[in-house]
Amino acid sequence: MQIKTIKAYHVVQPFVDGPYRMSKGRVADAFDAVIIAMTSDSGLTGWGEMAPLGNFYSPAFPAGTRAGVVEIAPHLIGQDPRGLASIGRLMDTVFKGHPYIKSALDMACWDLAARAADVPLVTLLGGRESETAELYKVVTHGTVDEMAALARRIVKDGFHRLQVKVGGNVHDDIERVGAVAASVPKGTVIFCDANAGWTPYQARQFADATRAIDYTFEQPCTTIDENMSVRRSLDKPMVLDESVASLDDMLDIHRKGAADGLTLKISRLGGVTKTRQIRDLAVDLGFMITVEDTGGAEIDTSAMAHLSLSTPQERRLHAIAFHEWVTVRTASNMPPVTGSRMGIPDGPGLGIDVLPDLLGRPFFAVGS
Repeated sequence: MQIKTIKAYHVVQPFVDGPYRMSKGRVADAFDAVIIAMTSDSGLTGWGEMAPLGNFYSPAFPAGTRAGVVEIAPHLIGQDPRGLASIGRLMDTVFKGHPYIKSALDMACWDLAARAADVPLVTLLGGRESETAELYKVVTHGTVDEMAALARRIVKDGFHRLQVKVGGNVHDDIERVGAVAASVPKGTVIFCDANAGWTPYQARQFADATRAIDYTFEQPCTTIDENMSVRRSLDKPMVLDESVASLDDMLDIHRKGAADGLTLKISRLGGVTKTRQIRDLAVDLGFMITVEDTGGAEIDTSAMAHLSLSTPQERRLHAIAFHEWVTVRTASNMPPVTGSRMGIPDGPGLGIDVLPDLLGRPFFAVGS
């Protein structure tokens, strides 16, 4: 089997609930996605998607993705998409760095490989460990009253896991988290995610003032060493997200004992191939794992679901349903969500049925 054509689409995906707010005034109104359609000489089509969260969240930006795909895609024509390691080495050879640009191309190769084998992607990723994964919902940054009200609404909708955005003024965030914790039932799982917004000094201030609240601390500071300095005096679990950009980062976190869990973002790591590699080793090293991405709709959410459900259940933290965040549709047979749990679509590969008419015209195409 050989890759015959590659088409790339640009799809802006506005958020259902309006602007997504983080600390320090960081805000996004939509995911700005690149979607890849990769066809083989056997007539199959594989799909991939990548969408940064604005220009502020990761070292990735939408215009860079679009420009990079144009540079890399021609080198993949004629390659066997099932040779996933070889495809990855080729992309790294012809285009140094910028893993986020390669993510949707790698994802499309995995989808093609699984469709050619007539099995769901979860089978190629190690096998299905459970039928569904527990979802969490985000309490975005806002006033004390706004965040407490949103937390109550999420719990009323049947969700039991909250990611509460912090990382702003420390004393205000102490009040915010206290109000959120007081507004939800005991036993609600709370993650306090600063998105690397604090210095170690500020993070320790927050941790000391909130010792009575049961939560997991997520990415308080920027570097692994900064987070490690906070962890030394922390009496709560810590999860790192932005610090995990490569296999070397994961191994460094393990050597230093800097975290109990990791959030692996597919596009940050460069695609499904490297995410699966790091996920498998991290599981063997004893980490708790969340697999997600920086954004996207049905295509990317389906890849996240397949990776999540092939993660051992005892090592899986939770998942997120990005396709429910956005107002646009790109596919049918989307990842099924029942209550607070998400499964994977029926069918080979990613399982979804992408509807090209909803994507508009491709901004780039190569191949015959």
